[in-house]
Amino acid sequence: MAGAVRCPLREGCMTMNTTARKGPSFVPAISVIAGAQLMVVLDISIVNIALPSIRDDLGFAQGDLQWVLNAYTLTFGGLLLLGGRASDILGRRSMFIAGICAFTLVSLLGGFAAGPGWLIAARAAQGVAGAVIAPTALALISTTFEQGKQRNAAFGVYGAVSGSGAVIGLLLGGALTDSLGWRWVLWVNVPIGIAIAIGAYYLLPRTAGNPGRFDIPGAFAVTGGLTLLVYGLVRAPEHGWSDVWTVTSFAAAAALLVLFVVLEARGSQPLMPLRIFADRDRAGAYAVAVLVGASLISTLFFLAQFVQEVMGYSPLRNGVAFLPNALCVLAFSGLAARLVTRIGAMPLMATGAASMGCGLWWLSGIDLDTEYASGLLPGLLLFGSGLGLLFVPMAMTAVAAVAERDSGLAAGLLNTSQQVGGSVGLASLSTVAADATKDELPPGRPEPGQVARAVTEGWSTALSVSVGFVAVALIITLLLIRAKPQTFQAAGGARPREEAEAGG
Repeated sequence: MAGAVRCPLREGCMTMNTTARKGPSFVPAISVIAGAQLMVVLDISIVNIALPSIRDDLGFAQGDLQWVLNAYTLTFGGLLLLGGRASDILGRRSMFIAGICAFTLVSLLGGFAAGPGWLIAARAAQGVAGAVIAPTALALISTTFEQGKQRNAAFGVYGAVSGSGAVIGLLLGGALTDSLGWRWVLWVNVPIGIAIAIGAYYLLPRTAGNPGRFDIPGAFAVTGGLTLLVYGLVRAPEHGWSDVWTVTSFAAAAALLVLFVVLEARGSQPLMPLRIFADRDRAGAYAVAVLVGASLISTLFFLAQFVQEVMGYSPLRNGVAFLPNALCVLAFSGLAARLVTRIGAMPLMATGAASMGCGLWWLSGIDLDTEYASGLLPGLLLFGSGLGLLFVPMAMTAVAAVAERDSGLAAGLLNTSQQVGGSVGLASLSTVAADATKDELPPGRPEPGQVARAVTEGWSTALSVSVGFVAVALIITLLLIRAKPQTFQAAGGARPREEAEAGG
């Protein structure tokens, strides 16, 4: 007989339906969660290849075209933390379905865009919905599947789609743009979103939200601070780091984030309890996520341009060129999910970071004579293999042993770390690439071949610097990550660390 049963853990734990406690069927449930995560992640990159068509069709000025991308990342990165906390308070399944429905609707409306403003507004709204979906999806894995083999397998699937989603976005964006037109890079979300929403309603366990109130001042402070930080980073490459609005954005972001820390330290029901960082493994996983996000987004951004503009690949062929990378992520994510219960997180994360660094070093050797098989493929294979090995144990460590009342928060922080890291990395490395390009250009009016050589040198320099990001991630892994295999094995009813400590 199904009925409401109180979870035996301490306060903050959910009231759950007895049917849900039995657990849903694994394959249908993880398909719904992973499908939603894939939809959100690939939308970061799917429009990249369609930008020239969008510019010509809607009459974008070249300088304004970047906001088709930035409107999404700005709201997505700025609201992730709030989205994760909302799922904890209002209920994860309800917020998950609401986010999917909103994402589907604005994707439909965006595909009908008649001008630049319409499309940019739709992309910003997509980011808001994505900021609800992404942390809720990760939290649902922690609370839906039993700890041990089932949950580890779910994390393997999640890591695979998260790590390969950006590459799949390039492939799908090229195919849709070539065959159906750019509007389908948005409309493709409609049937997928409808199917995921229906599946979530029938397949995911119904859960009540945790009692509590929203920390409204904290929410405004952190959301405003992160949004201004991302805006400043987006603006800096084009207008310069000394631009008055760039500097003002950074100053205001710093003030708001300091205010947020003060509010959280003093509040009775904070949006982000600072206890979440007390665990060294979790804090280390967040730091690594920042650096991995910086490396991944930047690498795909520069290489996609190199392959299309220098090597002369079509949009579809450009996407296909990155397919081996995605396949490596998929294969090694599954391997990592199986091995983490045997050897722990640190060996996998360290090996993954080292492989990513080697791949980036190889890719940084690009020049005008680079051929795909010898110049790009080895680096893509190394980078993808390393990402697969690193991402799954990193995500599992970030949400392992966290009190259930904080699972949405922990997931939101992981996603926020990756997104903010991606913005920081891309903005910083874009500046590095621009400076290197200027240094390489001869005085006067350079020939087209000289311009191509200089731009390629800029991208190569940026990729070289990106190796440093991964090297720091490797050092942090070796110093901080200590999660043992038992952390990821079946708990047998053991309580999360925070709740055990609170209960004495």
